Amino acid sequence: MRTEDVLAAIATGLWRWDNASGTVTLDSEAARLLGLPAEPVVLPEVAVRSRFHPVDWNEINGIVNLAVAEGTLAEARLRIMDEDGRVLRTVRSRSRPLENRSVDGCVDYELIGTIQEIAEPQPGTTAVHTPITGDWRRSREAFLLDAGRALAEARSTAEVLRVAASLSMPGFNPDGLAVFGVAGDRLSVIGHHGHGPGDEDLFTDMRLDTDYPAAEVVRTGRAIYLPSPDDYKRRFPATWPLAQRFGRISWAFLPLIVAGRTMGAWMAAFKHPVSFSPDERSVLTTVARMLAQALQRAGVAESERELTSGLQRSMMPMLGPDIPGMQIAARYVPTGGGLEVGGDWYDMIPLPSGRFALVIGDVQGHDVRAAGLMGQLRIAVRAYASEGHRPDAVLSRASRFLAGLCSSKEADSYEESDFRSPRFATCLYVECDPETGLLEVARAGHPDPAIRMTDGTVLMRPTAGGLPLGIVPDTDYPTTRFTLEPGETMMLCTDGLIETGGHDLDTGWARLRAILESETHDPVTHASDGLEKLADLLVQAVHGPSSHHTTGPLADRREDDIAVVLLCRDGAGCGCGAPAAQLTRPARRTVLTVAQAEPERIAGARRQIRELLHDWADEEQVDSAVLIVSEMVTNVLLHTDGDALLAAEAVGELGTRRLRIEVADASDELPHKRHPGEMASSGRGVLLMEMLADTWGVDPRGEGKSIWFEMYEQAKYG
Repeated sequence: MRTEDVLAAIATGLWRWDNASGTVTLDSEAARLLGLPAEPVVLPEVAVRSRFHPVDWNEINGIVNLAVAEGTLAEARLRIMDEDGRVLRTVRSRSRPLENRSVDGCVDYELIGTIQEIAEPQPGTTAVHTPITGDWRRSREAFLLDAGRALAEARSTAEVLRVAASLSMPGFNPDGLAVFGVAGDRLSVIGHHGHGPGDEDLFTDMRLDTDYPAAEVVRTGRAIYLPSPDDYKRRFPATWPLAQRFGRISWAFLPLIVAGRTMGAWMAAFKHPVSFSPDERSVLTTVARMLAQALQRAGVAESERELTSGLQRSMMPMLGPDIPGMQIAARYVPTGGGLEVGGDWYDMIPLPSGRFALVIGDVQGHDVRAAGLMGQLRIAVRAYASEGHRPDAVLSRASRFLAGLCSSKEADSYEESDFRSPRFATCLYVECDPETGLLEVARAGHPDPAIRMTDGTVLMRPTAGGLPLGIVPDTDYPTTRFTLEPGETMMLCTDGLIETGGHDLDTGWARLRAILESETHDPVTHASDGLEKLADLLVQAVHGPSSHHTTGPLADRREDDIAVVLLCRDGAGCGCGAPAAQLTRPARRTVLTVAQAEPERIAGARRQIRELLHDWADEEQVDSAVLIVSEMVTNVLLHTDGDALLAAEAVGELGTRRLRIEVADASDELPHKRHPGEMASSGRGVLLMEMLADTWGVDPRGEGKSIWFEMYEQAKYG
């Protein structure tokens, strides 16, 4: 009896599907099962495809592709439709894809297999349902969508492995997972789940020519399915004792392939029998592909992070040796986008005079070029400072240096032109005398420093400044001098600390001021934390706890680089050392110079007085003090040829403080009391002091005079 007759007797037909010619050859039984006349026929594939249920046709495509990739049989359950769209019968198809390579190198496939009718289970029987059902498909699709989303969001290798360990596959959930990587000719365990500590030691540093499933998967790029321990023992007798002790029943080893390159293997082990049907293999293969892509992305991201953080660390300085009588803390946080490199920097420079300099700056941009310019500019500033130049000379030379870097000959392309486009940088240079606390400040378009005084009050210290570096090669930078008193802390920062999170300069400064004045770093209760704790609090106020080195919802708020430097002069109230007992509340002082060439700084003087008296009990007294100060400073600029030196001091306990404000100038002419008319534009200074101040006076000096007034706080604090 012929083979065709035997197959026809058991209602099994033969078919040959030629993908190259687009034709399908059916014997008489196969034609009958497809609802055609029972005779051998050759049909175009579209005619045969129309006989399959659309859902089943989509299913068989994936199964055939899986069989091609694994070199196994393609088995599927198909519903046959008539011309009216009604289901005639259900058949099972088993076929093997054969590769046909044409003379021009093109690859096509030919399916050769059988087709056999399956009796549908009748109501009331115990027939087992095939796993290929609509519910199973929906569960599988939902699982794959969820797995794809979770793996796409993983940002590190550890997160990818955590996601892989938490995947719950529909109908067959593995209890043991392992991911193997390849390094040269060795196999290593990248991560595992469902095993004890040390279990991976036997499989780490395994040669690729070892008789082990994962090694063979890496060598061949084909998956290996072991449904039973007997299958494992038969195919891999040498390494079966290693796997036997884990008590697993079934194993699947799948290649991790990215861009045609096998980068490792993934093992899924089961304590219950798994037959690895085509649908189960399809799910495992899809997960392996997503896992490989996720591991590749995580590896690239980790390499970029390591590269950029190493680049940034190499360009950021270490704070120098301890300075007697002073403490320093600093933080740098790169932006959250791109390569996480930028142009912010800080530096501490020992000077030939025995002093030291603090530098903080911000090169325009958050890209590689900004980081490169930052490194060059930081070295240039350090070189100029080490030569012994004064703060204004250091910034003038740095501006000329940066302008020279950004001015180059014409570029050959748009990308090169963009890379050579002009950039500017803001900078704040502070020369410090650790013995006296004297600070000499030169500023190039940078935010002013802030001072936290011994009683906890924080003031923005106005300083003279010039244009940002690199805009005009030859620019003058005036110097401002003031003293950091014992117990006071100075904060230098870039605009990223102030403006991040949708804030402008005013609201951002208010946010930082609340942190600087808060009780969380009070020296009595947190003396050991010192400046390091305060630096962490400032950074956390901008984008949440530790979001600069961990993932989380606040990480995306890093809109700009952040650099912050804190300098504290040891003393009562600073929080840097052991707390000192205080019998009285420390005085609150501020000093400000208003030059003839900078009348706009009168507004800064008014703002200084308001900030100094931000907790004064009587708002009307604050308004009166601001009005008198404005009048006194304006008179100096109008009626003398020199600058006005403003000094303000508030002493005493809250509610009973005394405010004393002095304005000194170089003129010997004393103020006179006058009675100006309604239309007069001057002559009211003395009248205002008589009306609003509790007491006032004029003190002649060797050169010039000092006009002063005092106010006493009226209200009592409850």
